[in-house]
Amino acid sequence: MGERDPLRYFRIEAKELVDQISAGVLDLDQQPGADVVARLLRFAHTLKGAARVVKQPEIADRAHEFEEVLVPHRDEAVPALPADQMRELLRLNDEISAYVDSLSAPAAEPAPPSAPAAPEHVRTVPLNAPDTQAQVDQAHEDAELARGADAASDRPERAATADLDELLDAISEASARIAPLRDGNRTLGRLHRKVETLGERMRVGRTTVSDATARTSVRRLAGELGALGRRLTDAVDQVERELDEVRGRAEGLRLVPAGSIFTALRRAVRDAADAEGKRVRFQATGADVRMGPNLLNLISGAFLHVVRNAVVHGIEPEEQRVAAGKPAEGTVGVHVERRGRYAEFRCVDDGRGFDLAALRRTAEERGLLAPGVNPGPQGLIDLVLHGGISTAPGVTEVAGRGIGMDVARDVALQLGGEVTIANRPGQGATVRLVVPLTLLSMNGLIVESGGTTVTMPLDAVRRCVRLAADEMAAATASARLAHEREVLPFLPLAQALQAVPAEAEPRSGVAVVLAADRDTVAIGVDRLAGISTLVARPLPDLAPAAPVIASVSIDLDGNPRLVLDAHGLVAEARQESSTARGDTSASAKPRMPILVVDDSLTTRMLERSILESAGYEVDLAASGEEGLERARSREYGLYLSDIDMPGIDGFTFVARAKADPQLAHVPAILVSSRASAEDKRRGTEAGAAAYVIKGEFNQEELLAHIRRLIL
Repeated sequence: MGERDPLRYFRIEAKELVDQISAGVLDLDQQPGADVVARLLRFAHTLKGAARVVKQPEIADRAHEFEEVLVPHRDEAVPALPADQMRELLRLNDEISAYVDSLSAPAAEPAPPSAPAAPEHVRTVPLNAPDTQAQVDQAHEDAELARGADAASDRPERAATADLDELLDAISEASARIAPLRDGNRTLGRLHRKVETLGERMRVGRTTVSDATARTSVRRLAGELGALGRRLTDAVDQVERELDEVRGRAEGLRLVPAGSIFTALRRAVRDAADAEGKRVRFQATGADVRMGPNLLNLISGAFLHVVRNAVVHGIEPEEQRVAAGKPAEGTVGVHVERRGRYAEFRCVDDGRGFDLAALRRTAEERGLLAPGVNPGPQGLIDLVLHGGISTAPGVTEVAGRGIGMDVARDVALQLGGEVTIANRPGQGATVRLVVPLTLLSMNGLIVESGGTTVTMPLDAVRRCVRLAADEMAAATASARLAHEREVLPFLPLAQALQAVPAEAEPRSGVAVVLAADRDTVAIGVDRLAGISTLVARPLPDLAPAAPVIASVSIDLDGNPRLVLDAHGLVAEARQESSTARGDTSASAKPRMPILVVDDSLTTRMLERSILESAGYEVDLAASGEEGLERARSREYGLYLSDIDMPGIDGFTFVARAKADPQLAHVPAILVSSRASAEDKRRGTEAGAAAYVIKGEFNQEELLAHIRRLIL
């Protein structure tokens, strides 16, 4: 492309508009609304006008067709487009996208395969090509009208533009700090001239000032120089901090947000659901987690297969879901989370889960499992990762070849990560892909402890509490800190980093309250040194580090600075707290058994399975009366009780246990389908330490409550 390239700016704008149209169509499919239709019409009209300006009739015509489909629904309060019209919007969107992509080619390209009626190439004509002035004026008018309407909308900014704006703001802040340095330099020059003049006069004896006057002048100059030195030092420190911020933001521009792959995954879910005749909603979280584009591209390719499998194999047909008491519309969610030096990608569906019987048959047919061998449910699930196993009855466009999990496994191996599958029969399945991050943009809290400066991930910091010397000493000695009616494990950071001897006398400092894995601990530091945006890098393979260290960043002087791992800090604090309480092994599982009280056999067995898998010993009771009888016959670490049971209910069970002096110290968790604020209030009044809703049941949340209550 030459300097007169007429499409230079159009390519940027068109790509942005295509992305917005793609997301808008999927919004319209799942959450119809007049505002979505209006937004799509604005985007399509903007694209049409811009395409006419640069003589791209293929794009303009399809944008016009796109408008024609939507215009009849513009005034509907809740527009619900027929399936054939939704398919037409998606087809037009694909064709527009293919044309826009082809504009970046260095030469004329064949027509996109998704546009069978398209000409052999995409025509590029300079703005001054022969044409009637009226057509050109009309094209400009269309584009300007579209832009004017768009400016009044809530059109989201491009992420790159927002990042550049932040970077420019940071540069402006740093530049503003240069002024005090410039003023200080002028003041320093003036003082230097005064000293030289005074010295010269004293040297040649041309001054009649007394010694006392001379000494006063010298002291005054020394005071001014000292004040100037302090001001310059403060200004330099501030400039260094802000330039460090600028550097971090600039490095962060090399990374892309995980949300950039969500539109493609959402479209894959929609297309698979349409092919299977199912209704499926897509959900996503973690869009702001930023990482290297190459890593994200690999994961995107793998997860396209994973989400399709979730729709085809996991989500049941509508009538089966309704019969099972589920919503008619299934859900597939993709969630991204940074976990220290790793990124976790989860695909969660609320379908039927894996068909273990079908997996067994397929594995035996393919020779992966000998007849009669019983590897257990998880063993059968793990066979899926070996590849070539599919429970689909036949090969279709979206299923049946058994390669979906192969791709996820290969990507995990390529990136040095791992992929796991958790099956919940009748409730769904979760596919986890955990990979190490080579580059990670993050906000960090800079702290000092034991003479070492390190960075904590700011998103894990809940609050900071100043501690007096005696409070720090007590927390260090007991490895625990009382905070907001909770007792938190306490770990001096210097001890974790081995920066000072363990017997060093504690001084006043700050407790940084960290949360990770739904667990909370307090980390003791000497002082806080500010907040910084940074890019963290993995440690070299030849430099193994303690579990509390996640990665390393580079400061303004080019020196490495350790970045801590919130999950490692939480585990280390828990371990130190357990050791201080006299456990024989810091990693030992809690030995106090848990009593599960529930009249439902299914619920009792499910909760027992979860708790035993986590290393707890479990006793069961089928009623509140039996629960009280068992509670009085054995020492328990926790009660886990339903509310609605024959005889005494869960509220009464907890209240009676709390009223008994021998049982009052044992914490209780209520697990119920009741979700009202009144029921939660009654649970608190009865003495329950936590309340878990069955409809929102999450085993990690339950285990986090238990770890908090059984320290």
